[in-house]
Amino acid sequence: MSTALPKVRLSPQGQLIERHWQEMLRTRRFYTWGGVLALLAVLAASLWFANESNAGKFFDRLPHLFDFVGDLIPRDGWEIWRALFDLPTPYADGSLKYNYPDGRHYLTDTFYVPEYVYKMVETINIALLATLVGFAFGFVLCFLAAANLTTRRWLRFFVRRFMEVLRAFPEIVIAGFFLAILSLGPIPAIMAVAIHTIGSLGKMFFEVVENADMRAEEGLRAVGGNWVERVWFAIVPQVMPNFLSYTLLRMEINVRASTIIGAVGGGGIGESLRLSISRGHEAKTLAIVILLFTTIVAVDQFSAYLRKRIVGNQAFAFGSGD
Repeated sequence: MSTALPKVRLSPQGQLIERHWQEMLRTRRFYTWGGVLALLAVLAASLWFANESNAGKFFDRLPHLFDFVGDLIPRDGWEIWRALFDLPTPYADGSLKYNYPDGRHYLTDTFYVPEYVYKMVETINIALLATLVGFAFGFVLCFLAAANLTTRRWLRFFVRRFMEVLRAFPEIVIAGFFLAILSLGPIPAIMAVAIHTIGSLGKMFFEVVENADMRAEEGLRAVGGNWVERVWFAIVPQVMPNFLSYTLLRMEINVRASTIIGAVGGGGIGESLRLSISRGHEAKTLAIVILLFTTIVAVDQFSAYLRKRIVGNQAFAFGSGD
């Protein structure tokens, strides 16, 4: 007994819709396969260019891609922890490779902070100070850039373009400029990260402000409140939780940015990582990588916890299985 469904005969209008759908399907397949082929062509051209730029050694060196990982394995696994906590090593030979105790930062005659922990704290301080500066300036500028609060178009245009310029260049490019002027150290790193943070937070902040409920602002305007009063009492209480959430998220990004800037002379743990890699100090390199990974995970988790406390668990409920 046949269970096949009877073939439905479409009306002329239905046939027209069917033909149109088939045409759209063919067009989509054409663009999909065309995009894939174009991507493969660009990838092949990029690999060819990389091989030619590398004097024809790119593909020859591919099998040795993970040799560097093998070179990072120390002869004694305990060396990683000795390097991390500045403990003496039985392999000390007077070279920089095993001079772990020399990096101690003594707070008292007997109590010290390990070198890499001290450098990691310096990196976090760079990120924290830059985030606070970025929050302060972004907070002020965002209200001037919001269309629902600033009626002067020229002022909005100027403030928005100014913030675009601040975030147009990566932090490491800005840091290179300040390092050339102010020499090495954490100050250029703070300035570079803070400048980029002002532009980034300012943009996110004014978008939050433009989505705020304006009824409270209209009420204050009706009773004679000036612009500052309307912003402070009607808008700020609404947007501050989102402001703090974005600021904490930016703090996570700035910790990573500060580490990268440190590798080019901006101080902190990044500089120590660059030196240990360039000198071939396996235990020191792995100790810094472990400390970086642990710190970034801790900062991410703590920031996520604070964001939930500030914004509320309902903002994170979708997809959580609750």
